[in-house]
Amino acid sequence: MTTQLASGAVGRAFGDRLILAATIALAIVMVIPMLWAVGLSLKTNQELLVDTQSVLKAPWTLINYYDILIGSGVFRWLLNSIIVSTGMSLGVLVLSSLAGYGFARLEFPGRNVIFVLVLFGLAIPEQAVILVRHQLFSDLDLHNTYAGLMLPGMSAPFGVFLMTQYFKAIPTEIDEAAMLDNASRFKIFWRVLLPMTLPAQATLGIFTFLHAWNDYWWPMVSGTNQQMYTLTVGIASTQQNFAESAGLGYLMAQAVFASLPVLIVYMFFQKYIVRAVSGAAT
Repeated sequence: MTTQLASGAVGRAFGDRLILAATIALAIVMVIPMLWAVGLSLKTNQELLVDTQSVLKAPWTLINYYDILIGSGVFRWLLNSIIVSTGMSLGVLVLSSLAGYGFARLEFPGRNVIFVLVLFGLAIPEQAVILVRHQLFSDLDLHNTYAGLMLPGMSAPFGVFLMTQYFKAIPTEIDEAAMLDNASRFKIFWRVLLPMTLPAQATLGIFTFLHAWNDYWWPMVSGTNQQMYTLTVGIASTQQNFAESAGLGYLMAQAVFASLPVLIVYMFFQKYIVRAVSGAAT
Protein backbone atom coordinates (compact mmCIF):
# COMPACT_ATOMS: atom_id res chain seq x y z
CA MET A 1 0.00 0.00 0.00
CA THR A 2 2.82 2.38 0.92
CA THR A 3 4.59 1.60 -2.36
CA GLN A 4 1.40 2.35 -4.32
CA LEU A 5 0.90 5.64 -2.51
CA ALA A 6 4.52 6.63 -3.16
CA SER A 7 4.28 5.77 -6.84
CA GLY A 8 1.01 7.68 -7.10
CA ALA A 9 2.58 10.73 -5.48
CA VAL A 10 5.54 10.52 -7.87
CA GLY A 11 3.13 10.26 -10.82
CA ARG A 12 1.16 13.30 -9.68
CA ALA A 13 4.36 15.29 -9.13
CA PHE A 14 5.55 14.39 -12.63
CA GLY A 15 2.17 15.37 -14.07
CA ASP A 16 2.25 18.70 -12.23
CA ARG A 17 5.73 19.43 -13.53
CA LEU A 18 4.68 18.52 -17.05
CA ILE A 19 1.71 20.88 -16.85
CA LEU A 20 3.94 23.62 -15.43
CA ALA A 21 6.48 23.16 -18.23
CA ALA A 22 3.74 23.29 -20.87
CA THR A 23 2.29 26.44 -19.27
CA ILE A 24 5.70 28.13 -19.24
CA ALA A 25 6.27 27.16 -22.88
CA LEU A 26 2.91 28.58 -23.94
CA ALA A 27 3.55 31.76 -21.92
CA ILE A 28 6.88 32.23 -23.70
CA VAL A 29 5.20 31.77 -27.08
CA MET A 30 2.63 34.45 -26.18
CA VAL A 31 5.18 36.88 -24.72
CA ILE A 32 7.70 36.74 -27.59
CA PRO A 33 5.56 38.82 -30.05
CA MET A 34 5.04 41.48 -27.40
CA LEU A 35 8.75 41.63 -26.59
CA TRP A 36 9.48 41.83 -30.32
CA ALA A 37 7.10 44.79 -30.66
CA VAL A 38 8.80 46.55 -27.73
CA GLY A 39 12.19 45.89 -29.31
CA LEU A 40 11.06 47.31 -32.65
CA SER A 41 9.80 50.44 -30.91
CA LEU A 42 13.30 51.03 -29.49
CA LYS A 43 15.02 51.08 -32.88
CA THR A 44 15.23 53.91 -35.42
CA ASN A 45 13.06 53.61 -38.49
CA GLN A 46 16.11 53.83 -40.77
CA GLU A 47 17.69 50.76 -39.18
CA LEU A 48 14.48 48.74 -39.44
CA LEU A 49 14.10 49.57 -43.12
CA VAL A 50 17.49 47.97 -43.71
CA ASP A 51 17.11 44.95 -41.41
CA THR A 52 14.44 44.18 -38.80
CA GLN A 53 16.86 41.73 -37.17
CA SER A 54 18.77 44.73 -35.87
CA VAL A 55 16.30 44.80 -33.01
CA LEU A 56 18.49 42.20 -31.29
CA LYS A 57 21.57 44.44 -31.32
CA ALA A 58 22.40 47.71 -29.58
CA PRO A 59 22.02 50.64 -29.73
CA TRP A 60 18.43 51.24 -28.79
CA THR A 61 16.67 54.59 -28.66
CA LEU A 62 13.53 56.29 -27.31
CA ILE A 63 13.22 58.60 -30.31
CA ASN A 64 9.97 56.98 -31.46
CA TYR A 65 8.34 57.63 -28.07
CA TYR A 66 9.65 61.19 -28.17
CA ASP A 67 8.05 61.68 -31.58
CA ILE A 68 4.74 60.46 -30.14
CA LEU A 69 4.93 63.01 -27.32
CA ILE A 70 5.66 66.01 -29.54
CA GLY A 71 3.78 65.46 -32.75
CA SER A 72 1.28 62.63 -32.83
CA GLY A 73 -2.48 62.41 -32.75
CA VAL A 74 -2.19 59.38 -30.46
CA PHE A 75 -3.08 61.40 -27.36
CA ARG A 76 -6.37 62.47 -28.93
CA TRP A 77 -7.02 58.89 -30.02
CA LEU A 78 -6.10 57.69 -26.53
CA LEU A 79 -8.56 60.12 -24.96
CA ASN A 80 -11.29 58.98 -27.35
CA SER A 81 -10.65 55.33 -26.52
CA ILE A 82 -10.70 56.03 -22.78
CA ILE A 83 -13.99 57.94 -23.02
CA VAL A 84 -15.65 55.38 -25.27
CA SER A 85 -14.41 52.31 -23.37
CA THR A 86 -15.21 53.72 -19.93
CA GLY A 87 -18.63 55.04 -20.97
CA MET A 88 -19.55 51.78 -22.67
CA SER A 89 -18.43 49.75 -19.66
CA LEU A 90 -20.49 51.86 -17.25
CA GLY A 91 -23.51 51.67 -19.54
CA VAL A 92 -23.26 47.89 -19.84
CA LEU A 93 -22.91 47.48 -16.06
CA VAL A 94 -25.95 49.65 -15.34
CA LEU A 95 -28.22 48.14 -17.99
CA SER A 96 -27.10 44.53 -17.46
CA SER A 97 -27.47 44.79 -13.68
CA LEU A 98 -30.98 46.23 -13.92
CA ALA A 99 -32.03 43.71 -16.58
CA GLY A 100 -30.43 40.82 -14.70
CA TYR A 101 -32.23 41.75 -11.50
CA GLY A 102 -35.52 42.05 -13.35
CA PHE A 103 -35.20 38.66 -15.04
CA ALA A 104 -34.00 36.94 -11.87
CA ARG A 105 -36.28 38.46 -9.26
CA LEU A 106 -39.38 40.01 -10.84
CA GLU A 107 -42.46 38.30 -12.25
CA PHE A 108 -43.96 39.92 -15.34
CA PRO A 109 -45.78 38.71 -18.45
CA GLY A 110 -43.52 37.30 -21.16
CA ARG A 111 -40.40 37.28 -18.98
CA ASN A 112 -39.04 34.00 -20.32
CA VAL A 113 -39.83 34.90 -23.92
CA ILE A 114 -38.09 38.27 -23.62
CA PHE A 115 -35.09 36.62 -21.97
CA VAL A 116 -34.79 34.16 -24.86
CA LEU A 117 -35.03 37.03 -27.35
CA VAL A 118 -32.20 38.80 -25.51
CA LEU A 119 -30.07 35.66 -25.73
CA PHE A 120 -30.71 35.51 -29.48
CA GLY A 121 -28.52 38.61 -29.64
CA LEU A 122 -25.53 36.36 -28.89
CA ALA A 123 -26.08 34.53 -32.17
CA ILE A 124 -26.45 37.59 -34.40
CA PRO A 125 -23.12 38.87 -35.76
CA GLU A 126 -22.56 42.60 -35.72
CA GLN A 127 -21.93 42.63 -39.46
CA ALA A 128 -25.48 41.39 -40.09
CA VAL A 129 -27.02 44.60 -38.77
CA ILE A 130 -24.33 47.09 -39.76
CA LEU A 131 -26.31 48.65 -42.63
CA VAL A 132 -29.45 49.20 -40.55
CA ARG A 133 -27.42 50.51 -37.62
CA HIS A 134 -25.46 52.87 -39.87
CA GLN A 135 -28.65 54.26 -41.40
CA LEU A 136 -30.26 54.65 -37.96
CA PHE A 137 -27.31 56.54 -36.50
CA SER A 138 -27.05 58.62 -39.64
CA ASP A 139 -30.71 59.66 -39.35
CA LEU A 140 -30.13 60.55 -35.69
CA ASP A 141 -26.96 62.47 -36.62
CA LEU A 142 -24.90 60.43 -34.15
CA HIS A 143 -21.92 59.59 -36.34
CA ASN A 144 -18.62 61.14 -35.22
CA THR A 145 -19.95 61.55 -31.68
CA TYR A 146 -19.08 59.75 -28.46
CA ALA A 147 -22.69 58.63 -28.09
CA GLY A 148 -22.60 57.09 -31.55
CA LEU A 149 -19.46 55.14 -30.66
CA MET A 150 -20.74 53.93 -27.28
CA LEU A 151 -24.45 53.18 -27.68
CA PRO A 152 -24.23 50.04 -29.88
CA GLY A 153 -21.88 48.35 -27.42
CA MET A 154 -24.24 48.95 -24.50
CA SER A 155 -26.52 46.31 -25.96
CA ALA A 156 -24.82 43.36 -24.23
CA PRO A 157 -26.79 40.08 -24.22
CA PHE A 158 -23.92 38.28 -22.52
CA GLY A 159 -23.91 40.86 -19.73
CA VAL A 160 -27.64 40.39 -19.18
CA PHE A 161 -27.21 36.62 -19.10
CA LEU A 162 -24.26 36.80 -16.68
CA MET A 163 -25.98 39.14 -14.23
CA THR A 164 -29.24 37.18 -14.42
CA GLN A 165 -27.47 33.96 -13.48
CA TYR A 166 -25.55 35.71 -10.71
CA PHE A 167 -28.70 37.22 -9.19
CA LYS A 168 -30.45 33.84 -9.41
CA ALA A 169 -27.62 32.28 -7.41
CA ILE A 170 -28.31 34.64 -4.49
CA PRO A 171 -30.84 33.09 -2.05
CA THR A 172 -34.28 34.69 -2.16
CA GLU A 173 -34.36 34.60 1.65
CA ILE A 174 -32.17 37.70 1.59
CA ASP A 175 -34.88 39.60 -0.31
CA GLU A 176 -37.56 38.37 2.08
CA ALA A 177 -35.54 39.47 5.11
CA ALA A 178 -35.09 42.92 3.61
CA MET A 179 -38.81 43.17 2.84
CA LEU A 180 -39.58 42.45 6.47
CA ASP A 181 -37.64 45.62 7.25
CA ASN A 182 -39.89 47.53 4.83
CA ALA A 183 -37.19 47.88 2.18
CA SER A 184 -38.40 48.77 -1.30
CA ARG A 185 -37.54 46.78 -4.39
CA PHE A 186 -35.02 49.37 -5.51
CA LYS A 187 -33.44 49.55 -2.07
CA ILE A 188 -33.09 45.77 -2.01
CA PHE A 189 -31.45 45.90 -5.41
CA TRP A 190 -29.18 48.85 -4.69
CA ARG A 191 -28.22 48.34 -1.06
CA VAL A 192 -28.46 44.56 -0.57
CA LEU A 193 -28.06 42.54 -3.76
CA LEU A 194 -25.91 44.75 -5.98
CA PRO A 195 -22.91 44.79 -3.61
CA MET A 196 -23.00 40.99 -3.60
CA THR A 197 -22.47 40.92 -7.37
CA LEU A 198 -19.25 42.95 -7.41
CA PRO A 199 -17.08 40.05 -8.67
CA ALA A 200 -19.41 39.49 -11.63
CA GLN A 201 -19.62 43.23 -12.32
CA ALA A 202 -15.84 43.57 -12.22
CA THR A 203 -15.45 40.70 -14.67
CA LEU A 204 -18.13 42.05 -16.99
CA GLY A 205 -16.71 45.56 -16.77
CA ILE A 206 -13.19 44.41 -17.64
CA PHE A 207 -14.33 42.27 -20.57
CA THR A 208 -16.49 45.12 -21.88
CA PHE A 209 -13.67 47.63 -21.48
CA LEU A 210 -11.21 45.41 -23.35
CA HIS A 211 -13.73 44.70 -26.11
CA ALA A 212 -14.44 48.41 -26.54
CA TRP A 213 -10.74 49.26 -26.40
CA ASN A 214 -9.82 46.75 -29.13
CA ASP A 215 -12.93 47.25 -31.27
CA TYR A 216 -12.17 48.33 -34.81
CA TRP A 217 -15.24 47.55 -36.89
CA TRP A 218 -17.83 50.02 -35.60
CA PRO A 219 -15.41 52.90 -34.76
CA MET A 220 -14.10 52.65 -38.31
CA VAL A 221 -17.64 52.91 -39.70
CA SER A 222 -19.00 55.60 -37.39
CA GLY A 223 -15.93 57.68 -36.49
CA THR A 224 -14.82 58.94 -39.89
CA ASN A 225 -13.55 62.28 -38.56
CA GLN A 226 -9.87 62.03 -37.59
CA GLN A 227 -10.60 63.87 -34.35
CA MET A 228 -12.99 61.05 -33.39
CA TYR A 229 -10.62 58.18 -34.19
CA THR A 230 -10.11 55.64 -31.44
CA LEU A 231 -6.65 54.15 -30.96
CA THR A 232 -7.35 51.11 -33.09
CA VAL A 233 -8.57 53.18 -36.03
CA GLY A 234 -5.94 55.88 -35.57
CA ILE A 235 -3.01 53.48 -35.47
CA ALA A 236 -4.41 51.52 -38.41
CA SER A 237 -4.66 54.76 -40.40
CA THR A 238 -0.87 55.20 -40.12
CA GLN A 239 -0.14 51.81 -41.66
CA GLN A 240 0.69 52.19 -45.34
CA ASN A 241 3.07 49.99 -47.30
CA PHE A 242 4.17 48.02 -44.22
CA ALA A 243 4.30 51.22 -42.18
CA GLU A 244 7.13 52.62 -44.35
CA SER A 245 5.48 56.04 -44.53
CA ALA A 246 5.48 56.59 -40.76
CA GLY A 247 8.14 54.05 -39.84
CA LEU A 248 7.81 50.58 -38.37
CA GLY A 249 9.51 51.59 -35.12
CA TYR A 250 7.17 54.55 -34.75
CA LEU A 251 4.17 52.31 -35.38
CA MET A 252 5.30 49.81 -32.75
CA ALA A 253 5.89 52.63 -30.28
CA GLN A 254 2.28 53.72 -30.80
CA ALA A 255 1.09 50.14 -30.24
CA VAL A 256 3.10 49.81 -27.03
CA PHE A 257 1.88 53.18 -25.82
CA ALA A 258 -1.72 52.18 -26.59
CA SER A 259 -1.42 48.93 -24.64
CA LEU A 260 -0.43 50.60 -21.35
CA PRO A 261 -3.99 51.46 -20.20
CA VAL A 262 -5.08 47.85 -20.78
CA LEU A 263 -2.12 46.62 -18.72
CA ILE A 264 -3.11 48.97 -15.91
CA VAL A 265 -6.69 47.66 -15.99
CA TYR A 266 -5.44 44.08 -15.68
CA MET A 267 -3.11 44.97 -12.79
CA PHE A 268 -5.87 46.58 -10.73
CA PHE A 269 -8.79 44.22 -11.46
CA GLN A 270 -7.22 40.80 -12.01
CA LYS A 271 -8.17 39.61 -8.51
CA TYR A 272 -11.86 40.20 -9.27
CA ILE A 273 -11.67 38.00 -12.36
CA VAL A 274 -10.01 35.22 -10.37
CA ARG A 275 -12.59 35.53 -7.61
CA ALA A 276 -15.49 35.41 -10.06
CA VAL A 277 -14.08 32.38 -11.90
CA SER A 278 -13.39 30.51 -8.66
CA GLY A 279 -16.88 31.36 -7.41
CA ALA A 280 -18.44 30.02 -10.61
CA ALA A 281 -16.36 26.84 -10.34
CA THR A 282 -17.64 26.12 -6.86
